[in-house]
Amino acid sequence: MHNLWIKLWNQSVNRGVHASAPAQWGEEEVENDPVDLNTVWTSVVDALQPNQRAWLRASEPVTLHENTAIIAVANDFTRGQLEGRLRAQLEETLTERFGREIRIAVTVNPALEKESAPLPTIEESTHFTDAAPETFASPRAPEPSTGDPVWMPSHNVVSLPQPPAYEERERYAAPGMNSSLETRLNPKYTFETFVIGSSNRFPHAAAVAVAEAPGKAYNPLLVYGESGLGKTHLLHAIGHYVRSLYSGAKVRYVSSEEFTNEFINAIRDDRQDRFKRKYRDVDVLLIDDIQFLEGKTQTQEEFFHTFNTLHNANKQIVLTSDRPPKLLEALEDRLRNRFEWGLITDVQAPDLETRIAILRKKAAMDRLTAPPDVLEFIASKIQTNIRELEGALIRVTAFANLNRQEVDMTLAEIVLKDLIPEGGEPEITSPLIIAQTAAYFGVSIDDLCGPSRGRHLVMARQISMYLCRELTSMSLPQIGKEFGRDHTTVMYADRKINQLLAERRAVFNQVSELTNRIKMQARSS
Repeated sequence: MHNLWIKLWNQSVNRGVHASAPAQWGEEEVENDPVDLNTVWTSVVDALQPNQRAWLRASEPVTLHENTAIIAVANDFTRGQLEGRLRAQLEETLTERFGREIRIAVTVNPALEKESAPLPTIEESTHFTDAAPETFASPRAPEPSTGDPVWMPSHNVVSLPQPPAYEERERYAAPGMNSSLETRLNPKYTFETFVIGSSNRFPHAAAVAVAEAPGKAYNPLLVYGESGLGKTHLLHAIGHYVRSLYSGAKVRYVSSEEFTNEFINAIRDDRQDRFKRKYRDVDVLLIDDIQFLEGKTQTQEEFFHTFNTLHNANKQIVLTSDRPPKLLEALEDRLRNRFEWGLITDVQAPDLETRIAILRKKAAMDRLTAPPDVLEFIASKIQTNIRELEGALIRVTAFANLNRQEVDMTLAEIVLKDLIPEGGEPEITSPLIIAQTAAYFGVSIDDLCGPSRGRHLVMARQISMYLCRELTSMSLPQIGKEFGRDHTTVMYADRKINQLLAERRAVFNQVSELTNRIKMQARSS
């Protein structure tokens, strides 16, 4: 019945008429309730905690029809909050005040928007506690970079005061709270820096839901997709958001390669108990590239027991992979089955609008200057990989800075001619990159991939790793394996060469010449 009233109310709002409850509904006429809804609603809202009241500043009680209180709010987002995390508490309080069971029906009246003060954000909150909350709250999710309204899963859980920003949490963290160094979270990978589009909207919403209610929303959460589409970014963002919400939360990020190496070292050093404590005494475990556990029988056995321990204790597990579980054929069935217990979602290559938004975000964060037509040009030509997309922007702006030129379309076309794919473009492989790099710098492939740390060799090796990152879809561990190193070495090389491209013209020229040679060789093969 209250759905019919909402429909009538919305029609009246659209006509600019303030509705009043109808006298009859085809049934017995209901006398006005002796308790005034406006008065009760005001007292109910005043009794809420400050951050909860913020959601309802511009709410307006419309009428009480039988056992349904009709409440108008300013927008769909506020309606989602009221119907989600606040509904149970409000209905319980209204039931107590009226002496009978009262349910809430929510409608949207855009006219209230003008009266609405800005919604509370994480940064605005000044109240926080060093004690871990007993139940997970569901506070407002970080604002999506697109500015578009995004559906966020809501949970009927107890709401707590808004936590402070990430930076404040770090500054005022409790003595026992694990540091960013211990959790190994990249400070740049947060929900605020994640650009949302149609290709990743659902994975983002799932990630936010998991961070707001670890171990309760989706457990495990597995995000899969090709390399360079933002899976690792989401993992780190979950970790940061959990730590900002829950003081003392133990979050650990690790790649499956590192997990394997640590397990092997623990066996070698007879420190298995220490290893188990490290990964089982956590609130949130984030594991990247789980596909690299394939074929590693002992490591799979250890991870199986770690998974069970955490899941049974309602601790959150988040995994990423390049494939869905059913295609991880070299993983044990019992692991694949467990991965399917929770939510499986994929990230796709971004569409044109999202690619442009990603470039704008990158330019703003790194203070890179590029006009809109150049950003659109880059986004239209590089369509599959976010990493390559951002690398192209860095290359164009670096060339402009080194040559003291303005960034324009002519410059972009010249600088990116070796990166823009052509029809029938042949595949570039890591062996081709390594071979061409060795020839270009006059070293052997064995030296390039060997242990030598001479300055000339180190530079050649770093450039080769950087080009593997730029010109192929290989993951960090895969590139590291080609050079006999772990993925952290590849990460360092990638950052180092990106920095040198902007600072040294000689390095920029070397990378450009070598890229041309590699592409020419690929075409002629």
